[in-house]
Amino acid sequence: MQKLGKIKKIDVRKVWKHEQFDFSKWLSEEDNINELGEKLGLSLVDVETEKAIGDYRCDIFCKDEFSNKKVLIENQLERTNHDHLGKIITYASGSDASVVVWIVADVRDEHQSAIEWLNKHTDDSVSFFLIKISAIQIGDSEIAPLFDIVEQPNDFSKNIKKASKEGTTDSEAARLDFWTRFNDVLEERGLPFNKRRASTDHWYDFAIGSSQCHLSLHLVNKEGFIRVNLNIPNSKELYDKMYANKAEIEKIIGEEINWDPIEGKKACWINTRIYGLDFKDDSNYPDLMNKAIDYLIKFRTAFKKYI
Repeated sequence: MQKLGKIKKIDVRKVWKHEQFDFSKWLSEEDNINELGEKLGLSLVDVETEKAIGDYRCDIFCKDEFSNKKVLIENQLERTNHDHLGKIITYASGSDASVVVWIVADVRDEHQSAIEWLNKHTDDSVSFFLIKISAIQIGDSEIAPLFDIVEQPNDFSKNIKKASKEGTTDSEAARLDFWTRFNDVLEERGLPFNKRRASTDHWYDFAIGSSQCHLSLHLVNKEGFIRVNLNIPNSKELYDKMYANKAEIEKIIGEEINWDPIEGKKACWINTRIYGLDFKDDSNYPDLMNKAIDYLIKFRTAFKKYI
């Protein structure tokens, strides 16, 4: 029988000696902020460290790529205290943040209750997360960080349950099934993109590293196809820059694609289609999902250099 290793906890202060110069710097790096974002169900971009808020500075300030909600992150590599609780409230009010994340090494019951109270007694415009950071190691392996959500808004869990409530239409149920299975294929492929929670929506968005644009898949069951899309919500200049490099972009993707400046609107689309979608016949779902992921990777490779 194969010998199994044992998990041992590592003092976070031995991994990150200083909150600002070590932990905040580490967390702001793309891979690490993406891991935190996946835990929150957000896509965090435009990351700033030590952002000035009045006479103070918060550890990390960023935003969700898709909703444009402002996200404030305050780090504390020790047990929660009143000082940091006051800081997150002060920073949140001064920055008009919609999501406030307090990352700590250990949690006092009183402060866990305080975050729970804030989520219950504030409206939907602001959400508070309390997250415990720890570090583990198995044998002589590399040390791995763990984010554990201690408190979060009730609405987040309600939204997860919403899709499973009675009363959803057949199409909504089919889309939820498709995206749930799509997430499984993403995991099988080694997560080339961060997962988002499966929903009844006909679209699924993916970060590309900028708030100016993002990738998405759209299920168009009525016409029998999946649209692979680069969405540019509000920048004709970016669209024009990409269109000027159309030949090189299409060479990377391997085929001609559809360029849609959407006349009269701020948004622009660049896309292709994968035919064969039929909610009544899921036998080809694995093939469709893998093709969709292949296209997403090609799109990311082709477009990211122009962002």
